[in-house]
Amino acid sequence: MIEVEVAYARPDRQAIVPVKVPEGTTALQAAKLSGITDIFPEIDVDATDMGVFGKVIKDPAAHELRDGDRVELYRPLKIDPKQARLNRANKKA
Repeated sequence: MIEVEVAYARPDRQAIVPVKVPEGTTALQAAKLSGITDIFPEIDVDATDMGVFGKVIKDPAAHELRDGDRVELYRPLKIDPKQARLNRANKKA
């Protein structure tokens, strides 16, 4: 068994859930096993982007975890970062 964490954050609330999983467990499996959807029911684990320690995982269903990894579930962006910068620049001008 290995010990990993599953993390999710909203602007108003965040949670890091420790979970023990068998070796060979993928990021997607760990997210499902963690019960994070009980805390944040709006999460669709199968469609959510994920990363490990800030590095995005292209295929969470195939990415095997190591002991101590932290799986992060990412919220979708509300606005494109380039557009946000442009909006801020226009506001200053």
